[in-house]
Amino acid sequence: MKKIVLFVGLLLPWFISSLFTLDTSFYNQINLPRFAPAPIIFGVVWPILYVLIAFSCYMIFKEYGKKEKEYNHILLCNYLFNQLFPLLFFQFHSLFFSFVDTVVLLLSTLFLYYESKSLNETSSKLLLPYLFWNMFAMILSITIYFMNL
Repeated sequence: MKKIVLFVGLLLPWFISSLFTLDTSFYNQINLPRFAPAPIIFGVVWPILYVLIAFSCYMIFKEYGKKEKEYNHILLCNYLFNQLFPLLFFQFHSLFFSFVDTVVLLLSTLFLYYESKSLNETSSKLLLPYLFWNMFAMILSITIYFMNL
């Protein structure tokens, strides 16, 4: 039972930004590149990524507890920038700051991946889809920014 509670406790916070009412129609109103996914894709991809992130975190916390301060700091930074993006993009309609956020998010995801890899190889492999999606998100974000100047 403790394992389930730990996993759910690691998973649920990732969905906090989805609780806010956001102007999702904004995405369809701006100029988008041809490779921009349909909005439904985001609704499918992000929950899968959140489950993978939670499993990765679960493996680290199960093995090390809260002792790994550097890991915890990187995870917190990554989490905050992940949660900030929907507010910057959908609430404030800030293409520039949402792009900056994707850059910082990608960097923090790289750090999270490498820190996870040093602690638990399997845990880091669970973060690879998140890392690749963030690379794509950064490319998409910079393209959207320049297309809408």
